Amino acid sequence: MSRKVKILLAEDDPNLGAVLRTFLISKGFDVSLAQNGKTAFEKFNRDTFDFCIFDIMMPELDGFSLAGQIRKLDKKVPILFLTAKSMKDDVLQGFSTGADDYVTKPFEMTELLARIHAILRRSDLHSDKIKHDFEIGLFKYDPETRLLRNSGDEKKLTTKENQLLHLLVKNRNEVLDRRIALEAIWGEDNYFNGRSMDVYIAKLRKHLKDDDRIEILNIHGQGFKLLVH
Repeated sequence: MSRKVKILLAEDDPNLGAVLRTFLISKGFDVSLAQNGKTAFEKFNRDTFDFCIFDIMMPELDGFSLAGQIRKLDKKVPILFLTAKSMKDDVLQGFSTGADDYVTKPFEMTELLARIHAILRRSDLHSDKIKHDFEIGLFKYDPETRLLRNSGDEKKLTTKENQLLHLLVKNRNEVLDRRIALEAIWGEDNYFNGRSMDVYIAKLRKHLKDDDRIEILNIHGQGFKLLVH
């Protein structure tokens, strides 16, 4: 089952944000608009996005910092920056934080659309190829409905189980930083939240135990790693 490409748009100018959102929706995208970096990061942690468009100069959290935080949680989601400056240093800083491309304001909507499609082609994320489910060994996992399926058996994950599994899946075969995951899901890295996360890791292991090729490893002093052998 395919779906629309979901874009997280962060733009603090309400007029430009509304125009961009309306334009992208008219071109077949599903767009969620945030008016500052902090709200955008919260939206990213609550939902599933296929593409990010971030203004660089934003209150609460600037575009570079936002991209840096997101890259710690998801190393693959494409990020495109909108910048009011054409300075070389800004462009280089953007790429150093993991950006895929940038557009300098003012820009034509057709240019933005062309760059989005070019990145999607490179990322193999055409709208007709995007599916709801992730495959984890024998399991099908849909983070939007919070469903984990295996041979007719279906589990509805709790919100925190879903958020944690989603981060593990997006960072499959790589270490998910414990501190970053705690701040993203629980809002704070402290002892009690850390113990809570350990409980949820144990719950996820139990949910996935029917496939012995799946492991969620504790990486001492770092975090967790989801492996499918």
